Amino acid sequence: MENQPVRICDTILRDAHQSLLATRMRTDDMLPIAEKLEQAGFWSVEMWGGATFDSAMRFLNEDPWERIRRLKVVMPNTPFQMLLRGQNVVGYKHYPDDVLERFVVKAHENGIDVFRIFDALNDVRNMKKAMEFVKREGAIAEMSICYTISPVHNVDTFVEMAHVLEDMGADTICIKDMAGLLSPYVAYELIGRLKTEVQAPIHLHTHYTSGMAMASVLKAVEAGVDIVDTAISALAMVTSQPPTESLVRILQESSRDTGLDLNLLAEISNYFTEVRKKYAAFESGMKGVDVRVLQFQIPGGMLSNLMSQLREQGAEDRYAEVLEEVPRVREELGFPPLVTPSSQIVGTQATLNVVLGERYKVIPAEIKNYVRGYYGRSPAPIDPDIRQKAIGDEDPIDCRPADLIPPAFEEARAEIGDLAESEEDVLSSALFPQVARPFLERRKQGGGAREALVAAIAAKVIQEHDRRPSAAVEKAGISASPWKVAWRPQRGRWGGLIDGAGGTR
Repeated sequence: MENQPVRICDTILRDAHQSLLATRMRTDDMLPIAEKLEQAGFWSVEMWGGATFDSAMRFLNEDPWERIRRLKVVMPNTPFQMLLRGQNVVGYKHYPDDVLERFVVKAHENGIDVFRIFDALNDVRNMKKAMEFVKREGAIAEMSICYTISPVHNVDTFVEMAHVLEDMGADTICIKDMAGLLSPYVAYELIGRLKTEVQAPIHLHTHYTSGMAMASVLKAVEAGVDIVDTAISALAMVTSQPPTESLVRILQESSRDTGLDLNLLAEISNYFTEVRKKYAAFESGMKGVDVRVLQFQIPGGMLSNLMSQLREQGAEDRYAEVLEEVPRVREELGFPPLVTPSSQIVGTQATLNVVLGERYKVIPAEIKNYVRGYYGRSPAPIDPDIRQKAIGDEDPIDCRPADLIPPAFEEARAEIGDLAESEEDVLSSALFPQVARPFLERRKQGGGAREALVAAIAAKVIQEHDRRPSAAVEKAGISASPWKVAWRPQRGRWGGLIDGAGGTR
């Protein structure tokens, strides 16, 4: 292992702008640099999932499915990676198995190669179906462990979970450190244990929030980690990932040299430096590390959300009190890792406790459902007094929550009606009905011009490539690369990329 190159997953097209720019980066700002990203030679590029799905429709008036297809035209050989919230899919609640299954099928069909699957409570029951569907489609199932610190979380518990995930069939295992809590020497111990005790490749994801990320990555490299997440420097650090170029340069002097071209990476960074200026209004205001995360374990995105909630209540001056309240609520709720959606659940309750001047005077439905077990098993028992306040004498469920959710895909199809032009549209509506409907209505108002616009955009992308065109594209009169898009009129969609042998990818 010590002579094996470290593989890089770059997060510039997903987590980097989600962490720093409120998930506002448009596809049109990704496409001009996509060819350079294709040339870079990354193990994967994380470019979808997480908050990007609903944000595309909610804020950008974009079809999230179309982002995959448009980028795949230019990046046919780079594995595309997404963040899949297990039974939560890309939403904030559990969805039925039929919606999850169809989502995985369509995501892979549209171009997703690596599915990073996690559960906010590390409840493997909520990850199992997603893994089964991903593996059935022939994609990579990267099963994730949400890293956190508590009296019930330690290296032993994470290694034990890794064994369970490998036995389930994990293709790779990811340590997902969403708040930047993983310290360098714990990283060395944890990764070292995993490399000794499990066979699956180990992938490390961390955030720079606490300032420890690069040191932790380097100790993980020393321990034998196979793949690490970084972000092109223009959108690195603060609450994002450590910078790609820095790690590449550091490892050039080691036996684990990544082999990536620093000059090419610099070109990519220069491009995103200019793009970032367009989204300055969406930046959080954080300029450097925030060591409060080590005390309160609050991810950067949650910090900005708390401030927004307090601002709406005219209680910004109580921010410090809320920060102090979050760990108390987390302990009472059984030490859930603070990641979507548990971070939002805990943060909202903490805010209410402070603003209302009485703890648990108001208990949101999400807290009640959490206590009922509708999100899965809490890592530790929930405080009995809090359980009584939330649900009284009601017995929590003990089964996998999704077992209680009836199928919903066909109901969503009927509900959205002729606004849906594809199964992808139905899925968008099933996941976010209140967001998808107005988006699809706006699209319909454009009439038949939409398909023409998509075709024109794709043709323009193709024309910008100075490569030998394939025979089919030459026949169409378009100068293009050997890869091209197949137009499928029956679906009104751009389909899979077709290679010279006529196969689809």
